[in-house]
Amino acid sequence: MTITLNPSKVVQELRGFHVETERDRDFRKQLNRILIVEDDGTGNPSCVPAKYTADLETRGVLVIEPSGGGKTTAIRRVLEGTAALGINPDTQMPRYLQIQVPSPATLKSVGLAILDATGMSGVKEKTPVWEIWDMVRHRLKLLGIVVLWLDEAQDLILAKSIQETENAIRMLKSIMQGENGVVLVLSGTQQLAQMANLDPQVSRRFTKIVPRALEMGADEEGLESLIGSYCEAAGLAPKVSDDLASRLIRGSRQRFGRAVETIVNAIECALLDEDSSLTDAHFSEAWAMQEGCEIVDNIFDTPDWLSVPLDVAAEEFEDARVRRQKKKLEKA
Repeated sequence: MTITLNPSKVVQELRGFHVETERDRDFRKQLNRILIVEDDGTGNPSCVPAKYTADLETRGVLVIEPSGGGKTTAIRRVLEGTAALGINPDTQMPRYLQIQVPSPATLKSVGLAILDATGMSGVKEKTPVWEIWDMVRHRLKLLGIVVLWLDEAQDLILAKSIQETENAIRMLKSIMQGENGVVLVLSGTQQLAQMANLDPQVSRRFTKIVPRALEMGADEEGLESLIGSYCEAAGLAPKVSDDLASRLIRGSRQRFGRAVETIVNAIECALLDEDSSLTDAHFSEAWAMQEGCEIVDNIFDTPDWLSVPLDVAAEEFEDARVRRQKKKLEKA
């Protein structure tokens, strides 16, 4: 593909690139396990959920990864690329539905979001939750939805109260049951894994995918190759130091998606400066803009980059939140 020299256009096209990783392959494999592909009667592929437990329930997939790993993009690409989940000629809609769990995350807000995505808006806020989810099941059946994907699902599972959490788990279980049960895909951060501890019956219905983190000593070569490919597409020559890939792994919190984002941001800096090469200085500039840090705390500047503290405040906040949730569970 030939890219013009307009910096904004170059960067936009780079952001549209997708590098397939192990998470893509794992999710595709697990999805194929729980879908039965068949002919839609016109020679095109369609599918139905595989049924388990005497044909009474479907199965699902949990994709668990810290923010910035690239799970949302990977899941979307796999679903878009699965021919059997393509456009249903009867509804002119795909056979899968993606929902970003709204904030605040409640059963009512998620149910209303699903209804809105299926073209049913204007449902009154005073409508009881059970009635909203009856509508959800009806709409999913009517539109031939086979896969329902809830992204950032940890916000629904770890609700404000134990009762809300238990209700959410029961409701998710219900849409995987019966003749019209759907395949449920839940993606989110590590807190989503706590569902296994909250309800083993629900947990066994899901295959878990936990993409591995980037590792120093194992992934530098792959990142260097990726930097070279992106530079080639942008018309730049890569001229970075030998340890830049290691710095990139640490700076990205070992998440692949964040590493790619930093590479693209650094290329953007180079293009805006009208430079012909991509250097460490561009990574340093991109990092400073993203993190708002001093030079001494810049992963791509300081010699002591392995000691630079990352996300201290965010980790303290999250640890406190998890401790509060655990106390609630223990009391329950």
